[in-house]
Amino acid sequence: MNQESKNLWMAVLFAVIAAGLLYSHIQEKNKSIAKKFGAKNTVVVAKKDIDELTPINDTHIELKEMPVDFISPGSIKDMNDVIGKVALAPFVAGESIIQNKIVKPSPLTGLSLQVSPGKRALTIPIDSMRGVAKLLKPGDRVDLIASILIGTGQNKKKIVKTVMQNVPILATGVKISNELPVLYEKNKRGDEIIVKNLTRDTNFSSITIEASPVEAQNIIYILNDNPKNLFLSLRHPSDTGPIPVNVNTSTESIIGRKIRKPASNKNANSGKRTR
Repeated sequence: MNQESKNLWMAVLFAVIAAGLLYSHIQEKNKSIAKKFGAKNTVVVAKKDIDELTPINDTHIELKEMPVDFISPGSIKDMNDVIGKVALAPFVAGESIIQNKIVKPSPLTGLSLQVSPGKRALTIPIDSMRGVAKLLKPGDRVDLIASILIGTGQNKKKIVKTVMQNVPILATGVKISNELPVLYEKNKRGDEIIVKNLTRDTNFSSITIEASPVEAQNIIYILNDNPKNLFLSLRHPSDTGPIPVNVNTSTESIIGRKIRKPASNKNANSGKRTR
C-alpha cells in the first residue's frame, strides 16, 4: 500500500471517529437538555400566521413536540379541539394555540362566519302564529310559505305557495348557534344586571335565515308587499330533502272545483234574440 492510500484511509478513519464523537456529544447534550428542561410533549401550534377573527382549519395548524417546561399554560394538544374555532387574537407561525385565544363562532365573532359561501343572511319578522309559536332555535330548518296575490282586475286572486324549503335558521333574535346560552344585560334604570336564559327565551320578534341572493330578493319582495304574508313550517332534523309541492293552494284547490265567474252584461245581452 502506497503512502497516498495510507493517508486516505487515515483520513477516513479520523472522519468516522470525529462523526462518532460528534454523535456522542449530541446525545449527551440532548440528555443534558432533557434533564434540565424535563420531558417533551406534543402541542398544537400555528403552521403559518393566523389573523384575528380567522376561522381555523387544518391548513392553519400542526402538531409539534416541545419541552414540557417550554409549553405555555392552556396549550391545546388535540387538533380537533382547534379546528372550527375562531382566533380571538393573531397567532404567529410556530406559536402554541392557547385555549383562551380561540372561541366558538358567536355574537362575539359576528354572524358572518356562520353564513355559507355563496349564501346571504336575511332577517325576517315573525310572531307566534306565523313562527311556529316561536318554538325555534338556531340550527333548526324550516320551509317558507307565502300568501301571494296574482293576476289583475277580475282575474286577481290569492294563492298560497311554498317558496323555500329546508332553510337553516342562523339566529333567533340575537341568539346565534354555538353561543353561550345566557345573556347579561342591565335593567332600564341601569342599576341592576339581569341574567336571561336564552335556551328558554321566546322574547324575539325576528329570525335570521340563510338564502341565496335570488331567494333573498324573492323574500324581500314578499315582505315589502305585506310582512304578515310569510309563514314558517318546522322540519324534523333528519328531514333535509326537498319534497315536491306542485300545487298552489287557492279557493279552487281547497273546494276541489273551479269557481265560475258571473257572465258580464255584454255577454249576457249578446245571447238575447232580437225581434
